[in-house]
Amino acid sequence: MEPAVAPYDEMITPGQDVRPHYAALANRLSTLGAQELSERQRTLERFFLLQGITFTVYGGESSTERIIPTDLLPRIIPSDEWTKIERGLTQRLRALNMFLADIYGDQQILMDGVVPRELVLQAPSYRREMQHLFVPHQAFANVCGSDLIRQPDGSFAVLEDNLRVPSGVSYMLANREASKRVFPGTFRGAGVRSIDRYPDLLLATLKSMAADWRPDPQVVVLTPGVYNSAYFEHAYLARLMGAPLVEGRDLVVHDNRVYMRTTTGLRRVDVIYRRVDDDFIDPLTFRRDSGLGAAGLFNAYRAGAVVICNAPGTGVADDKAVYAYVPEIIRYYLGEDAILPNIETFLCRDPSQLSYVLANLDKLVVKAVGASGGYGMLVGPHSTQAQREEFADALKADPANYIAQPTIQLSTAPCLVDQTIEPRHVDLRPFILCGDKITVTPGALTRVALRKGSLVVNSSQGGGSKDTWVLDDAGELRP
Repeated sequence: MEPAVAPYDEMITPGQDVRPHYAALANRLSTLGAQELSERQRTLERFFLLQGITFTVYGGESSTERIIPTDLLPRIIPSDEWTKIERGLTQRLRALNMFLADIYGDQQILMDGVVPRELVLQAPSYRREMQHLFVPHQAFANVCGSDLIRQPDGSFAVLEDNLRVPSGVSYMLANREASKRVFPGTFRGAGVRSIDRYPDLLLATLKSMAADWRPDPQVVVLTPGVYNSAYFEHAYLARLMGAPLVEGRDLVVHDNRVYMRTTTGLRRVDVIYRRVDDDFIDPLTFRRDSGLGAAGLFNAYRAGAVVICNAPGTGVADDKAVYAYVPEIIRYYLGEDAILPNIETFLCRDPSQLSYVLANLDKLVVKAVGASGGYGMLVGPHSTQAQREEFADALKADPANYIAQPTIQLSTAPCLVDQTIEPRHVDLRPFILCGDKITVTPGALTRVALRKGSLVVNSSQGGGSKDTWVLDDAGELRP
């Protein structure tokens, strides 16, 4: 099924002119032949290999560790567009943190009927254990990685919010280092805003969560271990922040205080940047069979002796069904219209909306509410009759577990494919930090659907990434 409207091209206008902010890159590309571009692509891949920048793909009977596919052509965003993105993401995270503070507090938004009570309280990611628990600065989500898409008219919209343990920031940082190597002159002349301070800003954000009661808080990064698909990122960020990388077995809890084992004895821990899902944080509170967390950790958190970032239970605010209500949530808490709109979303828990979805499975994208990473999803126009019938049965059996959206034509950006430059679909994942203040990093992870015609950008599903250049005001005036 062909789209009714052509996707937005990041580099080329409908009249086949190069967009002004891409002019310098286009001029440079015009001087490079296929062989030179291929050599630069190999240079980029060697950089990733030498840095050990890998991603584990699970499937079949084994798992494969490989270099994340990376395209050498940057995606470029002018400053005026970025200003709107920055304002919209700041607004969104403010409202979502207020929402989390409310639903784990007095639940006023539920009593006022703005968001259905059962939608929140029955969500798999809702944690009753978080009720009335103090969170510094009401910053439940300290690291957020919202996924944005550019619509055919050129405007940005939010596809989903990632508030649990969002990943990908290490690839954003690594892509930038690689980009400087393959296009050094173009990069220096383009006026690209720096993202180099992200590790320092992340560390300052984490420390601000305990600064009121500890003058120089000890931060650690909690990883599930080397077999986790994003282990490289955990180790990379810990190294850049100068923070210890720990596993659950490295932590011990005494008298509701958390300590890490070191070669010189126990050292107190104040802030845990956890890259472990809620269920596995503490076997005494959540999953009893978990060996990834530390027994007693949640009780120490409840007692206020340690801070866990992001807070347990933040996932309820990025639930795909709650997502449909985010514009109302923003209006309720801030009295403002959403700067960045949502994508139209059908809640299958509503019988009339379910009927519409079932009748239009060939046109819609259907997603399981709790799934991520491109799993548990049906892309209607690219599906078979058998797949649609299977999803129809799943929808009828458990409608509350699914939402549906129109098939979105992601914008396209130029990519090097088999020595030629071709358009591929992309999305955008900026990273927002929230502690005593909110900071939007002036860059992002651009994810690329490398398979021709594909709309799935997840690394686990055959996607890749590229550097994202956010230009400063002066940069857009340069040739």
